[in-house]
Amino acid sequence: MSDSARANPVAVTEAATLVNPLREGLTIERAAEPCAMVIMGAHGDLTKRKLIPALYALFIQGLLPEGFCIVGQSRTAMSHEQFRAAMLESMRQFAADVPLADEEWRRFAACLYYLPADFARPDAFQPLAELLAELAGRHGTQGNNIFYLSIAPSLYVPVIHGLSAAGLAASRPGKQAPWPRIVVEKPFGHDLQSAQALDHELHGVFGEHQIFRIDHYLGKETVQNIMVLRFANGIFEPLWNRQHIEHIQITNAESIGIEGRGSYYEEAGNLRDMVQNHMLQLVSLVAMEPPISLDAEATRDERTKVLKAIRPFNPANLDQQVVRGQYGPGWILGQKVPGYRQEPKVSPESRTETFSALKLFIDNWRWADVPFYVRSGKRLGKSITEIAIQFRRAPHKLFRDPAGDDQISPNMLVLQIQPDEGISLKFATKQPGPTTQIRWLSMDFRYGTAFAVRTPSAYERLLLDCLVGDASLFARTDQVEVAWALIDPVLRAWNQGPPPAFPDYSAGSWGPPASDRLIEADGFAWRRL
Repeated sequence: MSDSARANPVAVTEAATLVNPLREGLTIERAAEPCAMVIMGAHGDLTKRKLIPALYALFIQGLLPEGFCIVGQSRTAMSHEQFRAAMLESMRQFAADVPLADEEWRRFAACLYYLPADFARPDAFQPLAELLAELAGRHGTQGNNIFYLSIAPSLYVPVIHGLSAAGLAASRPGKQAPWPRIVVEKPFGHDLQSAQALDHELHGVFGEHQIFRIDHYLGKETVQNIMVLRFANGIFEPLWNRQHIEHIQITNAESIGIEGRGSYYEEAGNLRDMVQNHMLQLVSLVAMEPPISLDAEATRDERTKVLKAIRPFNPANLDQQVVRGQYGPGWILGQKVPGYRQEPKVSPESRTETFSALKLFIDNWRWADVPFYVRSGKRLGKSITEIAIQFRRAPHKLFRDPAGDDQISPNMLVLQIQPDEGISLKFATKQPGPTTQIRWLSMDFRYGTAFAVRTPSAYERLLLDCLVGDASLFARTDQVEVAWALIDPVLRAWNQGPPPAFPDYSAGSWGPPASDRLIEADGFAWRRL
């Protein structure tokens, strides 16, 4: 690290390769401009568990700009020193995989500041403007600011107008995206109309290239690796189409319940909370065409085309395309757990779904008639997120399947996103011996063992992308609207229809029986997890 970088509390080296406590031989592909990051909602869990650990990890890798500082804001009264102490305690509690050295933390903490604020008050933003002006001189941020909205969605519009009124939203050029930048956490609206209204408010103050709608799923290593797997390997892309792939399953399973978020979940439900954003983003990455470049707009164009090509749901036979469920009491890891309706702040007659399963078709040349099965739910048998690509069977049967089936089993490529990120390919081989017996094996790749380095958190990648102005992994306004346009008719049909027979699956199971029937109607079955 250069002398100037050591002298500055937060610095990035100009060298192409640097040595740091997390990784050796890390190559810097891009450098961020000086800036300040304002985290609104800094007393919340997201800041403590994800944002500060991610920023500190970037700092000790030398990936933060030379002029950089962080301002935390929330309604809680706190001094700078109290905020720094609270963030240090969060690091110890939630970031055990990040090396925490006294000297490194001292230098990082010197750039942490705190300013209490009631975001609903119009006069809350002038003190922020004054502090940022002071920090621009002290840390050399050049007046470049990022505003991270880790707050309730009801406060988005007051914050947007407050920033504008305080003169903090005036656009200025940046290397890849103009300054300032605003990061918006989901949920981005609760239906198409509210999403469009929020976009209208945002675009009244910020340009689209200044808006970063964050989805942490897109920062995960395996998700990022989907494009590399497809487009950097000549053996996969020629097979990535309807001629060779029979169907695709995308599963997001959580063994946990709603974790005390009853009020939020009653308003959202699984379809809004997970499917409209996370799951459809995964579908778009798996199904997209090769972009003309890795430019942010080129990749986002291709993902948007996929979403636009998804066949709309037919209200006349909705139950054959979409299934919903709600968990009842059951057992998780040997412990009795309550049903959803027994959770705090949940109505005892709640109609809110905690499970969704969908059958999607993408009407284009590559994927015509290939079903995409998507399921997501709470209180399922285990916590796992994966994409399973099932290839078509060999066209002519020469060998007997070890399970005794008439046809030999198909090959399957599995991309596991969490908890253990990796890739697995299932294939047939001859078992050693004097007779020909087929045995199915898996060729496994795991990030944790293959590279012998720490896997960075999703927020590390996404925050760094925001710092450098690369929006490739962030949702664009047309993507959000197309996703809502697909999901809205389902939500309306559910609201207008008769009450569902909830609960319809036990905690610790794999969802309602209707989910199995959805995929079995096409002659397939959910992958055993």
